[in-house]
Amino acid sequence: MLSGIVNNKINMMLAEAYEYVEDENYSDALKLYNSVLKKEPDNISALVDKGVTLQNMGRFKLAIRSYDKALVISPDNLDALLNKGATFHSDQKYQKAIRCYDEALRIDKKSAMALAYKGLSLGEMGKLQDAIKHFKKALSIDHQYDLASISKEVAQELLKSIKANKIKTQ
Repeated sequence: MLSGIVNNKINMMLAEAYEYVEDENYSDALKLYNSVLKKEPDNISALVDKGVTLQNMGRFKLAIRSYDKALVISPDNLDALLNKGATFHSDQKYQKAIRCYDEALRIDKKSAMALAYKGLSLGEMGKLQDAIKHFKKALSIDHQYDLASISKEVAQELLKSIKANKIKTQ
């Protein structure tokens, strides 16, 4: 009975924190995530959502730390891995991001999000052919995945532009 009340309170706090994040009120969201984690230090949702909030605030190192805590508890947690990779990507650490996406793909070969995110990091590194290949794989899994579709088109246009410029300069 008592644990049900505690769980309900925790769920309400997490829901409220989520609303704060939606309203871009990150500091109040962080306070709630920290309160939840004081009561339940192993709460994966709170750790991952805290990481997302920190990432939104541009506090990349703290976000990574939060994802790492979640991954110690649950090493195969795709949300933690994908968000950790996205944080590295936001911090322009593309190789580290790709390692996270590769780990996510080891767990779930058909993760369209991991494939598309890896494509984005590859694209940022100038590896447009590889990026396009990953976007196509993501789209073969999820035909409606806008991020992969749009990114594939952008990468293909960039590749055409680069090839056209090479021809002009030769």
